Amino acid sequence: MIGREEILALVPHQYGMCLWDEVLDWDAGQVRVRAHNHRDPAHPLRHDGQLHAIHLCEYGAQAMAVHGGLRAGESGGRAPAGMLVALRDMQLHVARIDDLPGALEATARVLVEAEGSQQYAFEIHHDGQLLAAGRAAVMLQLPPR
Repeated sequence: MIGREEILALVPHQYGMCLWDEVLDWDAGQVRVRAHNHRDPAHPLRHDGQLHAIHLCEYGAQAMAVHGGLRAGESGGRAPAGMLVALRDMQLHVARIDDLPGALEATARVLVEAEGSQQYAFEIHHDGQLLAAGRAAVMLQLPPR
């Protein structure tokens, strides 16, 4: 299992904005991650004391970033920064997540990749219940040639 300190080294999101705590498993095509921070009263995405389900989109995007970092690190490199440019087919099955007692778990799976972009599908669960699912596209910030 890969812990939080290793995740922090892989992604641009730091401190409280790094949303995932553990990588449960991964391969070239997908990653499975876990988080416990949704119950934290100091969570940076909370508003009026609540963490709304729409923030699961950020959790999904960050699962993609973790996967990109793992893949780049395997070849001795570092993943380029990316910008979320599209969310598609988002399904939210709860109104908020700060009141969920157990861990969040997500799977992010590569659908399409090109030199400067990636598209993933992701699902986020709590205790076996599907909380959110959708697809996200990222444009990668590649160095000039």
